[in-house]
Amino acid sequence: MSTADPAPVVLEQVSVSIGGRPILRDVDLSVGTGDTVTLLGPNGSGKSTLVRAVTGLLPHTRGTVRLFGTPIQDFTDWQRIGFVPQRSTATGGVPATVREVVASGRVGRRKLLRPTSRADRRAVESALEVVGLADRSSYGVSQLSGGQQQRVLIARALAGEPELLVLDEPTAGVDLPHQQALADALGRLKAQGATILLVAHEIGPMMRLIDRSVVMRDGLVAYDGPPLTQEVAAHTHHAHDHDDHHDHGVPGGHDHAPHVSSPLDFERGHHR
Repeated sequence: MSTADPAPVVLEQVSVSIGGRPILRDVDLSVGTGDTVTLLGPNGSGKSTLVRAVTGLLPHTRGTVRLFGTPIQDFTDWQRIGFVPQRSTATGGVPATVREVVASGRVGRRKLLRPTSRADRRAVESALEVVGLADRSSYGVSQLSGGQQQRVLIARALAGEPELLVLDEPTAGVDLPHQQALADALGRLKAQGATILLVAHEIGPMMRLIDRSVVMRDGLVAYDGPPLTQEVAAHTHHAHDHDDHHDHGVPGGHDHAPHVSSPLDFERGHHR
């Protein structure tokens, strides 16, 4: 990737309504290649709704969303994007091992019917090591705790080696050592030129990676500028923002479990 490439994420006057209720209102946001941008804000401010609009899980009612220069309705190159949803289960009702779910993050990087390559296996092993689940790779995901399942989703996204990685509260339920391991992994992705859009409640070890902070309030961008310190960032939250959809009383607004065969298709199919 070069700096001349189109910005991975551009939102121009984007509005999103759910059940007739406006959640995002005329939001402008651009995330440049190689940038790490954190989305902050109080409960119900629109952070999760924004990342759902970026990943195609929620349609926007007005404005334009572009991914790598392409309007989102025309975008098909989804293997370039990794997504870690918030507070989700990793099985999608399908019996699967930890390794199988993490390996599904490589599907977009293989040609149809092509066998798993050495690079695929190496990426999966590395992702499992990062989240501390290498010793549980043969376990059924349903055997794991909620926090461990969240780490499986993080590993799946990392295994895909995405150019744009979108994470919605990735450290919820993840202990500090594994938060540090995740920060190290994101640092390696960033060094390779990846772009990271991160919804965060507690920044913690991620602080050193952040290039820009964006604060959401009432569906609007209230601040877009240099990284906020951990102390200032903490004041942007009144409570842990589990899901903007729940905050607005929208039925069925929870994060659906991703399908093991593709990082985004399952959720996109349920929201369109």
